[in-house]
Amino acid sequence: MNIYLLGFMGCGKTTLANQLSTKLGYDFIDTDTYIESKEQMPINDIFAQKGELYFRECERNVLSDMAKLDNTIISTGGGLPCNESNITNINSNGISIYIELDVKTLANRLIDATSERPLVKGKSKEELIVFIEDLLSKREQFYKRATITINGLGLNANKIISCLPDMSKLL
Repeated sequence: MNIYLLGFMGCGKTTLANQLSTKLGYDFIDTDTYIESKEQMPINDIFAQKGELYFRECERNVLSDMAKLDNTIISTGGGLPCNESNITNINSNGISIYIELDVKTLANRLIDATSERPLVKGKSKEELIVFIEDLLSKREQFYKRATITINGLGLNANKIISCLPDMSKLL
């Protein structure tokens, strides 16, 4: 069984996925890193050279690859689950966990990443808050379709594991 971590950028998906993979003895894949490897270029360059639509197509292709895996913790990009096809695919191929955080916490976590993350590049704190509010309002309808929703404040692997159904299948 695969476990997919969903949520807005900056919510801690990759950090938690690393913790979970160690704790459960599962493999770990970050979909953005996977795409960078397949495309042989950083996400920023994919956005700049090929555009966001191309990147979103890469994400759809990644889900097909992930469906072939088992016992893998998958940290998804923030926009990956945000269409009907992708969220359905995720929920058909494992347990999905939405790591939920409020806008201000996300902005505080992302303010130092405005030079690295293409969607928040160059934004001031105020612009970042408005951007997050707007995008989160669009994405949350998909995030909320996860198998489990969990508050991301103070979250660690043990708290996630305690929310998972039928632990005997995982350990």
